[in-house]
Amino acid sequence: MAERPKIPTLAGELAAEFAGTLILILFGVGVVAQVAGAGIGDHDSIAWAWGLGVTLGVYVAARISGAHLNPAVTVALAVFKEFSWRKAAPYIAAQTAGAFLAALIVRWNYTEVLAKADPGHTIKTQGVFSTLPGNGTLPISTWGAFRDQVIGTAILLFVIKAVTDIRNSPPLANLGPLIIGLLVVAIGMAWGTDAGYAINPARDFGPRLASFLTGYGSAWRDQNGDLYFWVPIVGPLIGGVLGAGLYKVLIGRFLPAGDEPAPAAEVEPEYEAA
Repeated sequence: MAERPKIPTLAGELAAEFAGTLILILFGVGVVAQVAGAGIGDHDSIAWAWGLGVTLGVYVAARISGAHLNPAVTVALAVFKEFSWRKAAPYIAAQTAGAFLAALIVRWNYTEVLAKADPGHTIKTQGVFSTLPGNGTLPISTWGAFRDQVIGTAILLFVIKAVTDIRNSPPLANLGPLIIGLLVVAIGMAWGTDAGYAINPARDFGPRLASFLTGYGSAWRDQNGDLYFWVPIVGPLIGGVLGAGLYKVLIGRFLPAGDEPAPAAEVEPEYEAA
């Protein structure tokens, strides 16, 4: 008799969220440590490593937990009744814990490099672990960064919904994680100036806490001394709901229900093979 497929328990789902977010942050925070601490790489390498980290993290966790890896995703799905509110807080805790541990590993591994680049562990390398308005150098206000996080996360959730909606035309052959990773690369390249494109409360808060506990005393504030840690938490939570809601209004409500196939787009004959 064939074994019945296992149904993931909540513990399994939380383990997957923890592991997937850990993988994401190992690559994301790791590449920033390399660029800021050793001068190896640049903005493009940061954008690509973050995107690849998302892709790999999603592949790790998707089958078991759905691979949210981001409280903004979890909350947006719960708001629109596509995910249980009962699981929301545990998922967010697992995501934050994964990000925290990954940041500690990066901090430990790059101990000598960061100490050489910034012996006082100041704002100079604080951006390795957490985001800052204007990436710590440009004159972006707290509210300007907040605006940026709302917009960036709205874009993220809007496109994630489009890519994962089976009623639409989702990527085939398990390519969804790759497309989502490319989405993050694109956001990093187009929306990285004002606030460092955290677009994920766990990605920012977990590493920020890790850096604070390992010598970055100014971790909760920005380069202007303003309390900043709340911006990449609240902004993405609002932006995620906004993006998912806009997808429902502009696209989702026009798609066929259930398993009915989506209508083929009308194209000119010469473009059908493109």
